[in-house]
Amino acid sequence: MGIFSAKGVVYKAVKDVDLGPNSDEYYLRANVKAPRMAGFLVKIFVWFLESRIFGSLLLYLLKRNNLIHKLVTNAEMEEAPVFVPLHPLEDLNEREVVAIESDSSVPGRVQQAVECIPLSVENSWNGPKTGSFGRWTIMDYARAYSSREITPLMVAEKFIAAVTKSSKTPLQMSFFINFEPEDILRQAEESTIRYKRGEPISALDGVPIAVKDEIDCLPYPTTGGTKWLHRFRQCKADACCVARLRLCGAILVGKTNMHELGAGTSGINPHYGTARNPYDTRKITGGSSSGSAAVVAAGLCPVALGVDGGGSVRMPAALCGVVGLKPTFSRIPNDGVLPLNWTVGMVGILAGTIEDALIVYAAISGNTDPNPANSSPKIHYPLLKSAESMPGIRLAKYGEWFNDCSEEIKASCFKALDRLRENYGWKVMEVTIPEIETMRLAHYATIGTESSTSLSTHLKNLDYAELGWDARVALAVYGAFSGKEYIKAQKIRNRQMQFHNNIFAEADVIVSPMTGVTAYPILDDARETGELDYINGAALVRYSIVGNFLGLPAITVPVGYDKAGLPIGLQLIGRPWSEATLIHIAYAIQALYVGEYKRPEVYYDLLH
Repeated sequence: MGIFSAKGVVYKAVKDVDLGPNSDEYYLRANVKAPRMAGFLVKIFVWFLESRIFGSLLLYLLKRNNLIHKLVTNAEMEEAPVFVPLHPLEDLNEREVVAIESDSSVPGRVQQAVECIPLSVENSWNGPKTGSFGRWTIMDYARAYSSREITPLMVAEKFIAAVTKSSKTPLQMSFFINFEPEDILRQAEESTIRYKRGEPISALDGVPIAVKDEIDCLPYPTTGGTKWLHRFRQCKADACCVARLRLCGAILVGKTNMHELGAGTSGINPHYGTARNPYDTRKITGGSSSGSAAVVAAGLCPVALGVDGGGSVRMPAALCGVVGLKPTFSRIPNDGVLPLNWTVGMVGILAGTIEDALIVYAAISGNTDPNPANSSPKIHYPLLKSAESMPGIRLAKYGEWFNDCSEEIKASCFKALDRLRENYGWKVMEVTIPEIETMRLAHYATIGTESSTSLSTHLKNLDYAELGWDARVALAVYGAFSGKEYIKAQKIRNRQMQFHNNIFAEADVIVSPMTGVTAYPILDDARETGELDYINGAALVRYSIVGNFLGLPAITVPVGYDKAGLPIGLQLIGRPWSEATLIHIAYAIQALYVGEYKRPEVYYDLLH
């Protein structure tokens, strides 16, 4: 790492840091010093934090005790800051892919993605599945509709009934912040007419897709999980990603619940209720795309959109046993997304299967900016034939980081690596990724500064009583970062981008668990105030930060369950623009586990 001076760390030059398995770089575990607080304790803490007398001192102590001063604020390094994680535009020499023409229509891209998916499964609708548990896929919906036995209108009616019932006692799943039955039925009627005419727009026609309430989607307001933000920022048009799905005929079924302002990892929202984990309704879904993960896991939608600023797509996906994909920074336009953290957050996909993630990725990816400097390289889709078509994959693993999780997660993820070696002959390479805890803190300074800056005008005119108590704590901490700390964080970003580029020169992907813990209980004292649980929070985001801070593509795939039956995810992090390879590798992992997936405690079968 470097030398500890009296004020802060003096980091070695990047060229002098050994990334090999025998490196003398040491792994620093998250140094989180903060007790769990909820209910009345959170209110007392907020009073001290927002007071003019005690607030500044308390914030100083929090930053000092959690090593922000030593590892970031007062650190010394020679690298220049990198403010936006844009990567050089290069077309990778990826295997088993098909190149997509830049002028392809959105439905045309969806069709090209469908043609990359093996159709060894029935090409026609044969009714309910038998055997082991499997979620209905986009192609299942398309085949069912084409058979005329089931219509989009029938599915919409079942969806509305299921959401209505799930929101009441005893379940109180709180999947959605907003959904309009009339609008859903209107879209479904239009799709049903297209199928009757034999003219569906694409495989997505009539497929229910939910949207995180951080993304503009008419006719709904965009609340960001708050009770007030939509008053200051009106939703006037669909976000780019939503508009593209609408062009494909998808049914946009509403705005999913989320952690307020994306400022937490649990998904507990005091305003709209807590989205509950379909595998155990007493447990969290994870945040901040909590409702999006839950609706996919519960079978209400094969796919949902989220926004990933610190694992906010991949983390809840892993906790809820579904797929979570965060593409390369700028691969998907962020037009129409709340600008809460513009250099770390971007639209991501939660899906029941890798194939469905690919189809929606095909629909929403590709930049719209005419400026070549802001464009992305040519898009490739993976030809998902079989894992055997991808021999010689090299998986980089940093052992100490990989092992920094619960024993059950570690066992499941090690078993997954063993299966990949045994079944495909893939190689696991031991590497060292330096300064991971420093990177976590630098990301926190970055996302905090960007969030507080983007909200600053609104917060001046806001009655703080409208904010949740845990969100008030987050905003107080966010606003405490200085310009110096933000610059230092961007210097750390530069270092880490160089470290990871060097690792990717030798490996195809970096592999890790997705979370350090599985879903933990929703306690009664947190339901009205939210909770401050930074120890569990740090464990949940431990493996997420790389993808956001460095703008790298990453995906999580379910690889088992803990003793309580709660899902466990394995993460793959790829080199810039390598979504096709990443999806192909994830597909190979899914193939090893698809027969072992378990039905959630709360599950709705909309096609039966």
